[in-house]
Amino acid sequence: MKITRAQIYLAEVDGRRPLILRLWTDEGIQGVGEAALAYGIGATGAVAILEEMLRKIVLGRDASAIEPIWSDLYDHTFWAKGGGPVIFAAISAIETALWDIKGRALGVPVYQLLGGSYRKDVRCYANGWSFRAVTPDETAKAAEIPLKAGYDAIKFYPLATPIRDHPNGVFAHVSRREFDRDFEDLAVARVRAVRDAVGPKVDIMVDMSAELTTDAILRLGRRLQEFDLMFLEEPVDPFDPDAMKMVADGLQVPIAAGERLYTRYGFRRLFELRACAIVQPDIGTVGGIMETKKIAAIAEMYNMRVQPHLCAGPVATAAALQLDACIPNFLIQELYPFRIPDHFNLVDAPLEPQVRNGRLAIPDRPGLGVDLVEKRIAPFLQHELTLQGN
Repeated sequence: MKITRAQIYLAEVDGRRPLILRLWTDEGIQGVGEAALAYGIGATGAVAILEEMLRKIVLGRDASAIEPIWSDLYDHTFWAKGGGPVIFAAISAIETALWDIKGRALGVPVYQLLGGSYRKDVRCYANGWSFRAVTPDETAKAAEIPLKAGYDAIKFYPLATPIRDHPNGVFAHVSRREFDRDFEDLAVARVRAVRDAVGPKVDIMVDMSAELTTDAILRLGRRLQEFDLMFLEEPVDPFDPDAMKMVADGLQVPIAAGERLYTRYGFRRLFELRACAIVQPDIGTVGGIMETKKIAAIAEMYNMRVQPHLCAGPVATAAALQLDACIPNFLIQELYPFRIPDHFNLVDAPLEPQVRNGRLAIPDRPGLGVDLVEKRIAPFLQHELTLQGN
């Protein structure tokens, strides 16, 4: 199967920008992937890099040669070696779309191509429910949203400052590592309020978003230990795995990290130091499905579990579920289930609305298990490329 056509879509949905790729083959089989930069800044840059990669390296290639194409993207873009989220998000979108094509061509879900399924469904935790809550009481009240939806695991951001007038609910991170005792007390009060509101049987995770210095997060983390956290996420800057190790050694709370690391090479030092207990590669930025599976295999060797990071669009969610099925050391899947329907409805079978009692069934349709909805995705087309002569 020769790759003959590519379409790049950059959606604009309620302040998020899902970047979705669709590849076509000369046999008429299509596949979709996502560059998971819907949150934050970088999607526009990934559009340009993706277009160049497709034009110079991917079009005309055998669609079944997934790892050879990945290697060429890594070796011959030059900047991928040592590269960051924009370039690897583009590579991830290509690689994921190729797995979707292969699954569709063979009539099986992607997890069957990766060794088969360990599980029929996965436990999920809800994120995104706290973005408008400022005070501890407001945060505790907001925690009722995921509980009423059936979740028994939730994550939030005790250091965040919500921007109340933003249309889709966002928050400001700590700037310049500035952090005083009053703000520390507020963070602790928010976590205490949520724990008191949800009771002892709901798992709570807190995300520090790499906002504090090592001394500050150690001090805060020791105060949070009493709340029986499932994990404390990204306590320090991802560029500093040695500081991560200091935090892991200094706290009696499992540390999770990895959403801003790229490829197995970016995770190496984290593994060598045993600087966390849970790794969080994002399939849509780390290098794709197989790269995430390789990271999960190394994590298994180091007695670590895997919680795939996810904050992008519905194609990224579909890819994550395929991987969740086939890694033995899977822990739990992150979801943002409370976004507006237009975010999910870019595909025909979005997964977030299918969660029941905090669990989500692994799709068994061929490939990733989702198709783009033409009338919803068409307005967001940025580039269409075709192989000359086709």
